[in-house]
Amino acid sequence: MTELTGLKIAELRDGFREGAFSAREVAESYVRAVEGGRALNAFIVETPDHALAAADVADRGRASGELRPLSGVPLGIKDLFATKGVQTTAASKILEGFTPPYESTVTAKLFAAGAGMLGKLNLDQFAMGSSNETSAFGNVISPWRRSGGDTAPLAPGGSSGGSSAAVAARIVAGATGTDTGGSIRQPAAFTGISGIKPTYGRCSRWGIVAFASSLDQAGPMARDVRDCAILLKEMSGFDPKDSTSLDLPVPDYEAALTGNLKGVRVGIPKEYRVDGMPGEIDKLWADGVEWLKGAGAEIVEVSLPHTHHALATYYIVAPAEASSNLARYDGVRYGLRVAPDNGSLDDMYAETRSAGFGAEVKRRIMIGTYVLSAGFYDAYYMKAQKVRALIARDFEQVWDKCDVLLTPTAPSAAFALGEKVSDPIAMYLNDVFTVPASLAGLPAMSVPGGLDAQGLPLGLQIIGRPLDEAGVLNASYALEQAAGFVAQPNRWW
Repeated sequence: MTELTGLKIAELRDGFREGAFSAREVAESYVRAVEGGRALNAFIVETPDHALAAADVADRGRASGELRPLSGVPLGIKDLFATKGVQTTAASKILEGFTPPYESTVTAKLFAAGAGMLGKLNLDQFAMGSSNETSAFGNVISPWRRSGGDTAPLAPGGSSGGSSAAVAARIVAGATGTDTGGSIRQPAAFTGISGIKPTYGRCSRWGIVAFASSLDQAGPMARDVRDCAILLKEMSGFDPKDSTSLDLPVPDYEAALTGNLKGVRVGIPKEYRVDGMPGEIDKLWADGVEWLKGAGAEIVEVSLPHTHHALATYYIVAPAEASSNLARYDGVRYGLRVAPDNGSLDDMYAETRSAGFGAEVKRRIMIGTYVLSAGFYDAYYMKAQKVRALIARDFEQVWDKCDVLLTPTAPSAAFALGEKVSDPIAMYLNDVFTVPASLAGLPAMSVPGGLDAQGLPLGLQIIGRPLDEAGVLNASYALEQAAGFVAQPNRWW
């Protein structure tokens, strides 16, 4: 029998249904893989009992003819999703020990579909970061290493770095991620896997620890496009508990995967050709154009003139919302409380937040508080909201000329841990290609396209119209088929 952890979600699902193996055999294989992958620090909490219990339910269900869409599939859950009875920390000390008495809508849907949970995956603290170096529970280490004997630990991307590392290392079959400015797509590109951020409102945000509420969106991360399509269908759908949830039917994304792009117009936005872009990224982008042409697509050059304002706009809007959302962590209602002797209530707030929040979280709260303060609100926050509307309008107008957009996902391959952590601007530039689609609330996906000269994965991004996740997935599937990316990290852990 093939190594079970080497199978993709579709293969696990189908093999289980055909009786090639039991769900418990799959779960036990993955529990061992999680234990063997601890050097990656991808998990904050391991939950083998949850995975094994779900597997036993799946096995009994198969025996009685009751198969569910994800029966026999063990997943990793980003520790930003509230999970009933299992610690949920957002990778922050201020929430350490917090055990929700409720389940997030997305995880409830996945578990109802038959999936089991192997554990809670590490991330940048409160999803703020691009390298998974801001977690209070230590850095996640990418399973990839540079060629030539370089053993420097590499960043798995962020904020969904635990999810990307675990999927790439084959210690989970798939994982949940969240994407505020690129936190699914950039880590997927860094680790040679696939990940899709759906349209804002497609997946419920209820029970997900909020970073920037007008941007946050859940999505799947998996080894290929088909697996992402399978997971996204189960994660999506209307939720009356989320006022921004879209009350629309959810298509069968897997059934829409044909790889045929005949009649599809693919836009190449000229503003994404930024100064100093590495030649390898430029070549991969050109290769992507040829691959999509080969699938039948028509290529057109388009313009998104306000793109160069997107990063600055994002780093005003997102911290502003974060400073408001994180005000709830005051030592009274959740997690950590530090109460100084003879201190006032204000002293308790200050000491709790000082001890509980990490440096990057404090930086973003301060930026957000500043841009929302009297005297600067109009100059920064209101102006950023107006520019955000212009960026969204650029996309609305470009859909007259094309059906999807093709861009690089990130401006470089993975970098070494510590290489950029002292330079916040350099770190923020990692999101330069992913932020515009986030500001416009559009679906966007990263798929691996090739390796750089050091043997590290590079990703391509497909951006689509609102609610056209099926079109994004199918164009990504065509890229995946043409690229033929099969590289995997060499096991060193």
